[in-house]
Amino acid sequence: MNDFLSTEFLGNPVSSWLLVIGGILVGFALLKLTKVLVLRRLRKFSLKTKTTIDDFLLKIIEKALVPVLYFVIIYAGLQYLELSEKATDIAKVAMLFICTFFALRFINAVIEYAILNVLKQQDDGEAKQKQAKGLLVIVKVIVWLFGIVFLLDNFGYNITTIVAGLGIGGIAIALAAQTVLGDLFSYFSILFDRPFEIGDFIIVDDKLGVVEYIGIKTTRLKSIEGDQLVCSNKDLTDSRIHNFKRMERRRVVFSIGVTYGTSPQVLEAIPNMVKAIIEKDENLVFDRGHFTTFGDFSLNFEFVYFILTSDFNAHRDAQQRIFYEIYREFEAKGIEFAFPTQTLFVNQEGDPEKAKLN
Repeated sequence: MNDFLSTEFLGNPVSSWLLVIGGILVGFALLKLTKVLVLRRLRKFSLKTKTTIDDFLLKIIEKALVPVLYFVIIYAGLQYLELSEKATDIAKVAMLFICTFFALRFINAVIEYAILNVLKQQDDGEAKQKQAKGLLVIVKVIVWLFGIVFLLDNFGYNITTIVAGLGIGGIAIALAAQTVLGDLFSYFSILFDRPFEIGDFIIVDDKLGVVEYIGIKTTRLKSIEGDQLVCSNKDLTDSRIHNFKRMERRRVVFSIGVTYGTSPQVLEAIPNMVKAIIEKDENLVFDRGHFTTFGDFSLNFEFVYFILTSDFNAHRDAQQRIFYEIYREFEAKGIEFAFPTQTLFVNQEGDPEKAKLN
């Protein structure tokens, strides 16, 4: 038995290998026991809390920290053995690669949780979280690139040369993809500055529609005709955008013209008459009504009111009701709406008097 234990394998006696293997198994068992007893209790406790940060931390511990600890136990056990220089280097590289991999996963998870949690607490949080997916992809790519550079530096490569090469290559790529990069930076502007969001009704130049999707390069609108408009992000940020979703109330102006035969008393009563009609709706706020001009064929009034909603259909329904009631009220009181007319005076031959023709 002693001969077997003293037999060397890869430069170490079998007894040392057995001791290392036993230590690793004991470490795995203790880690498993800790995971079952501690993490399970912490998970039950986190279910009782309202915050989500404890759930996130437990998830990160299970997916990033615990796997690293298994490899740390193996690496620590191998340190007890006398390995060749090559084997030692391989173990160090493997450990560095594994730790870097899980560290990057941890960093990406923290960044993703922080961004999504901040957006979730804002208005239309779910829509904004969808918008942030493109940003998260870019952030994760950048984090992984830094991780690769870190590994190369620890493997002995000249990082200065690599970074310089990446810089020159980056300039070349930037010059070749100015349009794409312009749309990308415009996407960041839309995401953080929020000139519009998913569900907003906007007008850009002569195009109008409801925002359906905001991507890294394009934003898609559903027009009132039902078709989809695909707009470049850069075109949107460079344009003047009318966002009707942000409008708290809508100002409405309309005019009425009555005939010149209307009596002064009736003219004076018209503003109050229309005011009473508008104020019947509690969602409407009367602003003003005035006799404004003597037209070519009409006496003109101008009325202004506010509707306390940005809904265009509600605005049209209210305007329609007002017009119906004004028409009925005017008809009941014998007030005539003006329409284009012309009166000609003709001087007939042999008749000094003028005949009036309508």
